Amino acid sequence: MKINKLLAAGVTGVLALTGVMVAEFEGEVRTGYVDPVGVVTACFGHTQTAELGKTYTEKECLNLFAMDLGDHNEQLLRAVNISLTTSEHAAYMSFHYNVGAGNFRSSTLLKYLNNGESVKACNELQRWVYADGRKLPGLVKRRELERQLCLSELTDA
Repeated sequence: MKINKLLAAGVTGVLALTGVMVAEFEGEVRTGYVDPVGVVTACFGHTQTAELGKTYTEKECLNLFAMDLGDHNEQLLRAVNISLTTSEHAAYMSFHYNVGAGNFRSSTLLKYLNNGESVKACNELQRWVYADGRKLPGLVKRRELERQLCLSELTDA
């Protein structure tokens, strides 16, 4: 996905950086489908209002994506009680977008993060590579990229 499309949808800064990464991993599927864990999904991993079999336009997908990124960012920032580097923020946004607010809030990763154990928190990402009990190569790749990004600006990493 081109960054210009995200910018046109009103997505800037950390959200644009995260958007490019999330779009790459989620992929764009313009017809509603059932994902590997049984959730109806469309566009760039949109689940809230996705309809099985419905066809979405590029504009609809971009608008849903911008809305989803904003929603996930708000939920992420409500859960985190410390300052994040830009890279941590982008990595955790990608993770949050993929696993959802509930899983993020109950994670050991968030406990480490809010305790100021930033490196430990980043390293927790690599544990989240299973979907419905199966280790998925795409999640292994995604989590490693998120982990590397997360650690990239930390001085004690």
